[in-house]
Amino acid sequence: MKSPICDMLGIEFPLLAFSHCRDVVAAVSRAGGFGVLGATTHSPESIEQELTWIDEHVEGKPYGLDVLIPENISTSGETDVTWKSLEQRISPEHRAFTKNLLGKYGVTLKTRDVAANVPQPFDAERALKLLEVSFRHPIRLIANALGVPPKAMIEMGRTHGVPVAALVGAKEHALRQVAAGVDILVVQGTEAGGHCGEVSTMVLVPEVIKAIKPIRDVPVLAAGGIMTGRQMAACMAMGAAGAWTGSVWLATVESETTEIFREKMIAASSRDAVRSRSRTGKPARQLRSVWTDAWDRDTDGPGALPMPLQSIISRDAFDSIDHAAAAGNAQARDLVSYFVGQGVGLIDSVKSAGAVVQEFKQDFAEAVEHLDALVAD
Repeated sequence: MKSPICDMLGIEFPLLAFSHCRDVVAAVSRAGGFGVLGATTHSPESIEQELTWIDEHVEGKPYGLDVLIPENISTSGETDVTWKSLEQRISPEHRAFTKNLLGKYGVTLKTRDVAANVPQPFDAERALKLLEVSFRHPIRLIANALGVPPKAMIEMGRTHGVPVAALVGAKEHALRQVAAGVDILVVQGTEAGGHCGEVSTMVLVPEVIKAIKPIRDVPVLAAGGIMTGRQMAACMAMGAAGAWTGSVWLATVESETTEIFREKMIAASSRDAVRSRSRTGKPARQLRSVWTDAWDRDTDGPGALPMPLQSIISRDAFDSIDHAAAAGNAQARDLVSYFVGQGVGLIDSVKSAGAVVQEFKQDFAEAVEHLDALVAD
């Protein structure tokens, strides 16, 4: 395809797949798309293992890496913040609320100890160390979410000749990213899973393209609710150079999601994907459950803590929930949740990642043929 994204990344089809699962990343790249590994929860040691595995299974195809370095976080400006030091900041009220909520559904809250030197969630220094490790491997893209990438990240990309992408959820965010020097904008509408803004993909993509055009020619990847090749074609008709996808890969056999969550995805409607602060402390779209309802709608509850404190609470809680559900606790299923976008309403089965890529290609081609027929003599 004649897309600047294909030229920049060395791919045949401008479909990018964000996933926390290395199997999905490798399968998508092998099929002609471009897998992007979410590295937020990794250490430098574990990311080395993951990327080595991908190198061995991607058959020489290109892939990328995504980190999360928030510009705005409750610990901004502090140094040497560790996971353990943050644990001391969580109030007894929040701990009791979590324990009691799980207890109502027969789930025992189990806590996982961490080493004293483990950094806080979403730690910028750790993310930059992950990127340093990643450049030992043939990655073709680095991406950042929740703000303008640090100058050091952009300079890393320049030094290694690797494009730097940034996710944006508003026009003003896009203008700041262009001024900072990013190479690719991932314009993500509110339909998206995970952290997202409030403007729809259909509105945000052309708004951003119009705003940045007089400043600099930066390729735009449309994101948010894109589950089919027809949607991808629609976004490219608006001026996008390709699509950035995430939720569609959660319903693949290679995905990191549990079987129970996949069942809940298939049963869900688009309205079951809600924006909630209950997982990370920032608005993030996820599958509605009694967990999200309790934190967001319970007027007697303590309310979600700011990022990164809420992540300290939710990690152990969801470890306990998933373990209990997998062990046969039927009540625990009501608590099961994960990040997913409004496109969940289009999921009706579990497929291989490679099959999803092929469906995207076929669907895209059919959409283009349909448009061609509309304008043909």
